[in-house]
Amino acid sequence: MGEFILWQRAEAVLVFLAGLLLFWQADSGLTWWLAAILFFAPDLGFAAYLAGNRIGAVIYNLVHLYAFGLGLFAIGIVLAMPVVAALGALWLAHAGFDRLFGYGLKSTRGFDITHLGMIGKHGTDPSA
Repeated sequence: MGEFILWQRAEAVLVFLAGLLLFWQADSGLTWWLAAILFFAPDLGFAAYLAGNRIGAVIYNLVHLYAFGLGLFAIGIVLAMPVVAALGALWLAHAGFDRLFGYGLKSTRGFDITHLGMIGKHGTDPSA
């Protein structure tokens, strides 16, 4: 694994843990099982690929940017809406979790082409 990939994975671990800490601090009252389900909600962005690679990549990447979760968290804090803050924290943690396991931002050329390398059976697993 390349040196830069190791740094990106280290960053992903920190973002994942920070997102979980921010979720805990948001004190939203969400049950653990609902939080677990909502943690994976950003992956529904892959459905945008039904509209083609270009639209799919844009939508998927938008909801997997660290800034998306952080922005949602900030809105929740500023507007004193703990559930919104908690959702943003979970979104941020999810993005870190995905990057930790090699699922990076997608290319408009295909879902399995990411900024961390190829994923799936068509290429080299970036976590290898």
